[in-house]
Amino acid sequence: MTKHHGVLVSLLILILAAAAWAAEVSGNWDVTLTAPGREAHGKATLKQTGDQVTGSLGPAGDPFPITGTIKGNKLIIETHPQDGRDVAFAKAELTIDGDKMSGTMDGDKGKIEFVRSK
Repeated sequence: MTKHHGVLVSLLILILAAAAWAAEVSGNWDVTLTAPGREAHGKATLKQTGDQVTGSLGPAGDPFPITGTIKGNKLIIETHPQDGRDVAFAKAELTIDGDKMSGTMDGDKGKIEFVRSK
């Protein structure tokens, strides 16, 4: 019984430590999208609650809503354009590395980079 108790306590400590080290992406970000033949710059404002992310992304003053999910150091975001608007991508997969996130748009459509605004 004592051996099992020790294993359970160890697992609980590992789970709590992983939660404490989870990525935190809330805040303002400068965004660069790079695709063949073009580059675009914009802003993002993100709010994280647990593993869920909501916010906005787009040109300064004209953003569109986004939602996302964090798993470890990965963030997957989806865009939600308004009627009559086009967006550069539907889904992006990012790797979180402190004050920087980078990844791809729609698999292979181009690259996207977020740098935390100062």
